[in-house]
Amino acid sequence: MSLLRNLIKKVTHPFLKKGADYYYKKPRPYSYKGITTMVHPDVFPPHLTLSTKILLDFISEIDLTQKTFLELGCGSGIISLFASQKGAKVTASDINTTALEYLNNASKNNELPIDCVHSDLFENIAEKQFDYIFINPPYYPKSPENIKQQAWFCGEEFEYFKSLFKQLPKYLSKENTTYMILSEDCELEKIKRIALENNVIMEHVYETKKMGEKNFIFSIYQK
Repeated sequence: MSLLRNLIKKVTHPFLKKGADYYYKKPRPYSYKGITTMVHPDVFPPHLTLSTKILLDFISEIDLTQKTFLELGCGSGIISLFASQKGAKVTASDINTTALEYLNNASKNNELPIDCVHSDLFENIAEKQFDYIFINPPYYPKSPENIKQQAWFCGEEFEYFKSLFKQLPKYLSKENTTYMILSEDCELEKIKRIALENNVIMEHVYETKKMGEKNFIFSIYQK
């Protein structure tokens, strides 16, 4: 990230945080292609962030009919709902029980079946091969202080990624396709190194720039 971008973020961050805190004092609806879900204040917000919309648009080009689909760390669940709308057999996991409660309600309200699983990464997910796995991870190097912050912070020593890439190989195969989105704001090379230490390759397959920020989607597979 450029020095200018760093400076802009330092100047605007306190104001953006105050605005976001005010906006998310209560649950807010989020909609995509006829699907609507309510997002609780303690859940990762797709409204004012870029990654969720980028993944939704990316998924819109994929045929998911009768495919098994896992969203690891589903947050608002809009990606899982959209995958279900596209004909996938969807499993959505999260460590945040509030996120899962709201997603269960949205699943019923939108008549889109989803299997919601309370899980810290793959802890409570059966060892099976999914056709697709999508991951929108926390990547800021800071220790989370509560359940809400776990959607943003990966730990000071990147503990999230160390656990992720240690567990992920059991769910990878030649037939499986796994995608993860990351921003230029994160320490991409460090995350790639952690993956490689676990014999996992991150291949850059898509890039987009919105609001001055580059986001990258990586295909993930075993070395």
